[in-house]
Amino acid sequence: MNQAEIEKLIDERVRAEVEKRLAQAEARAMTIILTKGTLDMAYPALILATTGAAMDLDTTVFFTFYGLDVIRKDKMGKLQVSPVGNPAMPVPVPNIIGMLPGMTAMATTMMQSWLKRENVATIPELLDMAIEGGVKLIGCQMTMDVMGVKREQLIDEIDVGGAATYMGIATKAQINLFI
Repeated sequence: MNQAEIEKLIDERVRAEVEKRLAQAEARAMTIILTKGTLDMAYPALILATTGAAMDLDTTVFFTFYGLDVIRKDKMGKLQVSPVGNPAMPVPVPNIIGMLPGMTAMATTMMQSWLKRENVATIPELLDMAIEGGVKLIGCQMTMDVMGVKREQLIDEIDVGGAATYMGIATKAQINLFI
């Protein structure tokens, strides 16, 4: 190989590496870990995910522990909000009263009525929007094993992976949220 061929090869490799690094720098990504399976936790995660996707962020939601309820076919339309230990409720409810039978149902109905009044999409609708927008949804394999959740119980569009899968994505993301 002569000097000109070596210089040409070096130029090609440098150019390819620069293009690769520029593409990586331009890629913007966000991850969300959803650990809670309640109505008041599912909404922020899915609204942020769909908004991120609409803003051209590569968006991933990692569902772990009770967050798996949000993507379970039998539970996603039945998520609740508990007044117990929830001091941010618009109508403050002392914990002792929040523990009374029917208070969780009342708080859930109240929140659902506010969401409906403002024409906010339901959790299943937000999941559909996320899927259509290209949001990657990952169910935690270890949590599924621990809690006895089968793949068939989850929505079809879900991927299954563990902490290493999430970390592989999160280490490349500019935004990482824990809900």
